[in-house]
Amino acid sequence: MTFRPMFAAAVAVSLATPAAANLRVGANAPVFATQGAKGGKPFAINLRAALSKGPLVLYFYPKAFTKGCTLEAKAFADATPDFAAAGATVVGLSADDLPTLQKFSTEACRDQFAVAIATPEIIKAYKVNLRIAGVSTGLTTRTSYVIGQDGKVRFVHSQMDYKDHVRLTLEAVQKLRAEKR
Repeated sequence: MTFRPMFAAAVAVSLATPAAANLRVGANAPVFATQGAKGGKPFAINLRAALSKGPLVLYFYPKAFTKGCTLEAKAFADATPDFAAAGATVVGLSADDLPTLQKFSTEACRDQFAVAIATPEIIKAYKVNLRIAGVSTGLTTRTSYVIGQDGKVRFVHSQMDYKDHVRLTLEAVQKLRAEKR
């Protein structure tokens, strides 16, 4: 009988799905503006301003300070110099509040990249609504998008296991840079 809670949790995780299919490669990335933090300092972020600097990696994660999200943030922090060398900016988005993101940006992201609030409108626009057993959780799926400077989605990876997100998005950004040459 003691296995029931573990079994229920495993079933819930296996049933976690996005509300709809993710944005497709070639789609226009939805324009957004939100609040975020980098190095513990709050700031405003919007898609157009971010793209003016180069390609953008938008990675959605379910919840700050959970095991997988913390490990993913640390992996993105470690790879930030590689993303910068390829001309890209990394921004993590979750439904967490600003004080949580301020702390997460320092502790897990190690001041290397920004994290921002994924508002319900952003979650809907980017099709990253995490559903468990068909019910919306208000959280996001673990989905990574690479957006070109033209505002088009160039790469999508949606998988609740965080392990391939950094590698695959970096490869996509490096490919974009190579195509530009």
